[in-house]
Amino acid sequence: MENRALLRDCCEQMGVSLGEKETEQFMTYLSLLLEWNEKMNLTAITEPREVVLKHFADCLSLVPCVEWRDGMRVIDVGTGAGFPGIPVKIACPEIELTLLDSLQKRIGFLQEVGSQLGLEGVHYVHSRAEDGGQNPQYREGFDLCVSRAVANLSVLAEYCLPFIKVGGRLAALKGPDAAAEAEQAKGALKKLGGRLVEIKDVAIPHTDLSHKLVFIEKIAPTPKKYPRNAGKIKKEPLS
Repeated sequence: MENRALLRDCCEQMGVSLGEKETEQFMTYLSLLLEWNEKMNLTAITEPREVVLKHFADCLSLVPCVEWRDGMRVIDVGTGAGFPGIPVKIACPEIELTLLDSLQKRIGFLQEVGSQLGLEGVHYVHSRAEDGGQNPQYREGFDLCVSRAVANLSVLAEYCLPFIKVGGRLAALKGPDAAAEAEQAKGALKKLGGRLVEIKDVAIPHTDLSHKLVFIEKIAPTPKKYPRNAGKIKKEPLS
């Protein structure tokens, strides 16, 4: 199946509405990703069909699980090559998106993608997550934080929850161990002002991949001492 048709079929099966314009934006994104990947490390997945399934469809599985609102402030922490933020923005252009990454070269790539795709209402922030979380410009300023980072949930929560306003949510795309991670992260979530809401199973069409979406609600402000510095977060995860 050709890549356009494959993407459309995946979206149809997952209940994501994608028009002709959005499909074209994804195809442009695909070619930019593969072109820039030759110069810098953006993804280990380089076969176009695999990118469509393992990056685009995977990220879009989040879309039917959230109530997207006009002007909703969304931040993608540790966005890398733009996942899941850019696929979500293409499917839900009404959101206000901030892409945060610690590597300036990746931010340059994301700006090029945004420009070529004609995306509006996207902000590109070159910052480490722990610095951004302490920055008054971003701290507790977002309705939703999305992340597909590989960190375990206790670590990820400390990086992400400081960005979210009370009443907002963290949506983390996780692997099969999500329930065990959530159990281990209970103490950390409590300290950070978060509460586990649900863990959803998601299947990606045309693959044998399945993953979990972990939703955490922000129920109280995060104490000022969090996030700590990166060394502390990794060496001594909250419990």
